[in-house]
Amino acid sequence: MLNRIILIGRLTKDPELRYTPNGRAVAGFTLAVDRPFKNQQGERETDFISIVVWGPQAENCANYLSKGKLAAVDGRLQIRSFEGQDGQRRWITEVVADTVRFLSPKSSDSSFEPTDIGSEVDFSDDDIPF
Repeated sequence: MLNRIILIGRLTKDPELRYTPNGRAVAGFTLAVDRPFKNQQGERETDFISIVVWGPQAENCANYLSKGKLAAVDGRLQIRSFEGQDGQRRWITEVVADTVRFLSPKSSDSSFEPTDIGSEVDFSDDDIPF
């Protein structure tokens, strides 16, 4: 059996970092992920997916991710239930992240596009050592 999800999207708000009673870090955030097709009105729809990340990676997410930053999440889908204060059964669907990759540059400029990186170097066949 396989339960694997890979998502790329932008954070809708800053991650919320908490600690369990035994001191383990846990962070939660929502990732806005565009659907790969347009609806009948010609507009792209977006899914808002809850992400949970544990341990040192949770602290890294809280320290280095923020609203609007692009991130890739590799994890598994988890569906859990609990009883609300009103006695009703509630269901939560979330992705538990195994890996979170930060895809936005470190600078505050979120409009960075890697289109003009590097420059051409002139060399001849005599410069190659083999």
